[in-house]
Amino acid sequence: MLSTLSTRLHAQDKPFELASPNGGLKISISLSDKIYYSIAGNNQELLSKNSLSLTLKEEVLGQNPKLISFKKTKGDEIIKPYISLKYSSVKNNYNRLLLTFKGNFAVEFRAFDDGIAYRFITSKKGDIEVMSEQFAINFPDNYLLHVQQNNGFKTAYEEPYQHIESLNWKPADKMANLPLLIDTKKQYKTLISESDLSDYPALFLKGTGNNGMEGAFPKVPLEFTPDGDRSLKIVKSANYIAKTSGSRNFPWRYFIITSDDKQLMENTMTLKLAAKSEIADPSWVKPGQASWEWWNDATPYGPDVNFISGYNLDTYKYYIDFAARFGIKYIVMDEGWAKNTTDPYTPNPKVDVKELIRYGKTKNVDIILWLTWLTVHNNMGLFKTFNEWGVKGVKIDFMDRSDQWMVNYYENVLKEAAKNQVFVDFHGSFKPAGLEYKYPNLISYEGVRGMEQMGGCTPDNSIYLPFMRNAVGPMDFTPGAMLIMQPEVNRGMRPNATGIGTRAYQLALYVVFESGVQMLADNPTLYYRNQDCTEFITSVPTTWDETKALAATVGQVAVVAKRKGAQWFIGGITNGKETERNVELNFDFLEKGKTYTMTYFEDGINAGKQAMDYRKKSIQVKAGEKINIKMVRNGGWAAVLN
Repeated sequence: MLSTLSTRLHAQDKPFELASPNGGLKISISLSDKIYYSIAGNNQELLSKNSLSLTLKEEVLGQNPKLISFKKTKGDEIIKPYISLKYSSVKNNYNRLLLTFKGNFAVEFRAFDDGIAYRFITSKKGDIEVMSEQFAINFPDNYLLHVQQNNGFKTAYEEPYQHIESLNWKPADKMANLPLLIDTKKQYKTLISESDLSDYPALFLKGTGNNGMEGAFPKVPLEFTPDGDRSLKIVKSANYIAKTSGSRNFPWRYFIITSDDKQLMENTMTLKLAAKSEIADPSWVKPGQASWEWWNDATPYGPDVNFISGYNLDTYKYYIDFAARFGIKYIVMDEGWAKNTTDPYTPNPKVDVKELIRYGKTKNVDIILWLTWLTVHNNMGLFKTFNEWGVKGVKIDFMDRSDQWMVNYYENVLKEAAKNQVFVDFHGSFKPAGLEYKYPNLISYEGVRGMEQMGGCTPDNSIYLPFMRNAVGPMDFTPGAMLIMQPEVNRGMRPNATGIGTRAYQLALYVVFESGVQMLADNPTLYYRNQDCTEFITSVPTTWDETKALAATVGQVAVVAKRKGAQWFIGGITNGKETERNVELNFDFLEKGKTYTMTYFEDGINAGKQAMDYRKKSIQVKAGEKINIKMVRNGGWAAVLN
């Protein structure tokens, strides 16, 4: 009893301090009417007197907290993710503080060299109803917030980024989904997101009008009515955000904190906080590239196309032949492969899916089938059928929600798919939050304003993706446009879809952006006509052993080097705010004593106006050498080193 009392007095009279292993970041936790915490970087306060609590039906965990005990420990492990988007081996080193309170709950804090995280842990009997969760953040100064704002909880996380002053974010303004990036305008940036999201809704944020923000969560839906062929409309919701087990770990809320924008691109925080894999042997999951027919409306043309192109057998065989020629692992059969959108067992008679699966196997090309989430929900046995057919993956679309019911739907789908060795690419989805590590057959998510938005997908928006959306997990952006234009003259639409950004920019996206399945979105006809570009694209791996950001300024430029085995690739992209950007690359990351042949693609002299202008060149480079590269507006730079 005396030791418990002294612990409580210590905690309430003097805040707990938890520092990162290198001492650069610190979190200070104090207990009074609530649980408060402040975060500092190199003794500069970044977030001040934030508070947290969990409101259950009968009590508020964190209100007038009564501390029972505290424990400080260290974590030091090596994580080897099956789908290695950045590194084949990740060092997970942190300092940990566990505060255990009266009322059968605890709060765990972790301090990493690149961030801070916390979560609630409860040990209550039976089920509990969570009415709300307080995630309250206070800014000590007027910060710049990079946010993806939406009109409500029904969202596919595809809105363009907005850039708002923290003092101006009012409660009546649109809320934002995660991830959210904070710029202190001085030294630090902080990226906020979550991990180990399971049986619980996703976190949204809204302004307080008092230079702060607070969490918001969708309620649990109880009743639905039909809403077309691909979704349901919620007509009744509960007054709680989750009904869940009383004994559990809640999702991690994390803050990646850095004074170097490169660290945002290199971070692995979602992985370090994710649950361990539930799949004992995921070796049947094969990451890779895929030829995708939807963006170009399945319309190959030219002297070698002696059939009516479209969603039919001859066209899909043509896509398979194209994939086989360039070593592409998959083709995606999007909407149109089935007779209708609600029956996953009856293919379109013009398509003959079983024949295409057979034909693909003779060419070492496998099939990914598109489905609506509602059709999957109504036919969970389809994974067994697809496995019997020989389908390797599914692309599931139009969820557009992240309430507890839908979060559980994701996990239920992955369990059933894993039982039948089928991988999943979620479209119309929320952002990654660790489920891709718990179930490695979750190979990618959309949840991004990607190239399917065509004229609405600009480099001015996409330049934020390496620092925000892609910084928290895999992203199916669907790059690879061969018809590209500068934004003021873009006129593309299917079947002649166009991308915005230069040809070198499009090539660089395959290196800069991360996804376990990486699409080639354009028409095989155009890839054949641009063979040097296609050969580069299809040589880029989808998983990596090592990642090193070379140049990074949020909203301006992102250049990264990635290694697979002994081979390095470099990709760089920029926005349209400047006529051109010059970046110095330092090759200090290369193996010493070895001379590399670097083949690279750069913006052509007229690329600032004619976006398809590029140059392909080769030079010799060694470790420690430096070169200057130039990217025009909305431009890029891409290279491979052998």
